[in-house]
Amino acid sequence: MASASKKNPTQPRICIAGATGLVGRAVLARLAGDARIGAITVLVRQAEQLPALLSVSDKARGQVLDFESLGRAGMPGLPPTDWAFCCLGTTIKVAGSQAAFRMVDFDAVLAFARAAKVAGASRLAVVSALGADARSAVFYNRVKGEMEQALKALDLPSLVIARPSLLLGERSALGQAGRAGESLAQAAAQLMMPALGWLMPRRLWPIQAEAVAAAMVSALADPADGVQVLESNHLQALADSAGA
Repeated sequence: MASASKKNPTQPRICIAGATGLVGRAVLARLAGDARIGAITVLVRQAEQLPALLSVSDKARGQVLDFESLGRAGMPGLPPTDWAFCCLGTTIKVAGSQAAFRMVDFDAVLAFARAAKVAGASRLAVVSALGADARSAVFYNRVKGEMEQALKALDLPSLVIARPSLLLGERSALGQAGRAGESLAQAAAQLMMPALGWLMPRRLWPIQAEAVAAAMVSALADPADGVQVLESNHLQALADSAGA
């Protein structure tokens, strides 16, 4: 008999936070094309972000909310949810300060995860980062590591933590400005990897956002009990198995 975390509800209901980003948009697109998936709720901060997202699938619906208010008494929560995907993330430069960065990459992620659990989710996949470590001297890595620890403490039946290396993808197609040095790093990676990739551990290889999304969906569709931490090599292998 399957364990509680492995039970796969008929047409599971999905909730996605961060669907306006590279990985989140790819998760939405992948789920939208899967007939086994039920209603998909995308969470946004601004109503004007919804039309482009809802046009992806007639199964998609939107909810505008302030992540800081999630879980507060008298504030709306999430709709009934079976699987939750958290693709929230920013940079210190975009956020404007370390405190503002932490509000997104720790506070908002944890608020979403808690709300998803209350809404019934037994499976959660989250985008973290390579090098996440709560004891790191690097602020970015430390916040990501603390976020992972906080999610593990929620004791969900199935938690998938994706730790991609350099994410490849076209941000301008999403109306986002390119991040500093990212275009140069992507071009260098695509030029050098075919010849020199064998010198680098596969966990450090750059990875397409679509591959990360495919791996996250695959991991939740057939989850292991407890926590799975998937670095770029594992993510790519899952994506390849899923035909991404």
